[in-house]
Amino acid sequence: MAIDALSALWTGQGLPAEALARIALEGQDPALPSSFAIGSLAAASIGAVALAAAEIHQARGGPAQSIVIDRRDAAIEFRSERYLRLGDGPAPELWDAIAGLYRCGDGWVRLHTNFPHHRDGILRLLDVPHDKAAVAAALATRDPLQFEQQAAEAGLVVAALRDTDTWDASPAGKALAAEPLVAVTRIGDAPPKPLPQGPRPLSGLRALELTRIIAGPVAGRLLTAHGAEVLHLSAPHLPQVQPLVIDSGRGKRSAALDLRDPAGLARFHELAADADILLQSFRPGTLEHRGLGAEEMAARHPGIIHASLSAYGFEGPWAGRRGFDSLVQTATGLNLAEAQAAGSDTPRPLPAQALDHAGGSLLAFGILVAALRRITEGGSWRVRVSLARTGLWLRSLPRIEKGFAAPDPGYDDVQDRMEAVDSPHGPLRLTRHAARLSATPAFWATPPVPLGSHPAAWG
Repeated sequence: MAIDALSALWTGQGLPAEALARIALEGQDPALPSSFAIGSLAAASIGAVALAAAEIHQARGGPAQSIVIDRRDAAIEFRSERYLRLGDGPAPELWDAIAGLYRCGDGWVRLHTNFPHHRDGILRLLDVPHDKAAVAAALATRDPLQFEQQAAEAGLVVAALRDTDTWDASPAGKALAAEPLVAVTRIGDAPPKPLPQGPRPLSGLRALELTRIIAGPVAGRLLTAHGAEVLHLSAPHLPQVQPLVIDSGRGKRSAALDLRDPAGLARFHELAADADILLQSFRPGTLEHRGLGAEEMAARHPGIIHASLSAYGFEGPWAGRRGFDSLVQTATGLNLAEAQAAGSDTPRPLPAQALDHAGGSLLAFGILVAALRRITEGGSWRVRVSLARTGLWLRSLPRIEKGFAAPDPGYDDVQDRMEAVDSPHGPLRLTRHAARLSATPAFWATPPVPLGSHPAAWG
């Protein structure tokens, strides 16, 4: 099923079908305990990026090469943040104390409170202290759909549990289903931009990255794995989850830049003038308010590839809604479908942040599709991917019978997929990349660095 999914994704972008003969997806599902084909999803999405990188390398004069990906390896990479270790310490805590799933009236809701302003907003809305029992008691008397709407109107991140049929029949679900999985659209004219021969597939490609948490940063991490120069920009006022910054920071430079400041915005445009790619994961409409939307950037910087990732898509009533992988799973029916397959009365999350990792991989793939087209066609390009549409792709794969019988690999079980890295954060253990390319092995040239470690300049 993985090669079929990859083939449809690849040829759907007009890429040459003969290239698919050069990639092998090994192993089988279940790679993780789930009724969903997480291993196939991981192998197909990571494989699309590797195959596109190899295609770019060949287009710039490099040799054709073979690629091998094992489903187990890909599934482990999809849980890279779980396996991160700093020194000899335990796995870092990724969740706030009140984040998670709660009974709510006659249903369930999931809260995401990792950012302080989201946490504090939920506590104000419920009028309770930062205590899980107090939150649970307050939610027990609420209506889940009403509370979800109240939270959305307050700019908070809450999802009520639905089944897939209810989601699909909703206006948001119908709008999402009409969107392509990976939308690559020419939005402006620019001359062709061939790449000179380089030592790595993406050598010479420059990307400005404005992302946080998992999906967007994973896209940037995949670009650096194949040799792109990625400059991650962050502003001090924006909250971060430090372990995720470390896990996704390999190969990147990191600079502080506040786009609210006219001087910072001017510097951003100076950097964009020498960039090939703008990679961002703000909610739809956020960058447009600062004149940094796709059309505005294409007009000011012809030839740019403007890549965006959203939670619930780019059209319909939920396009501007805040969201994260765990909430998208809840709202769109994946948690309930997984629970039903397991025979559980409690909603069950996927065994990985699979929408984040697959969504980030698909965004990187879309960027490389645009880069390939730009070599011969020229143009400025817009790339769009959403977590919820990625979830529909996962649902389209055949479900796995007895998938929960698969072992759940702990840290000791994945040591063959880990590597030791010295970094400014201290000694790290990080997950290896799953794709094995015969001519240009993927690797990260530099370790993750603290945010703002570099000047806002290209290296």
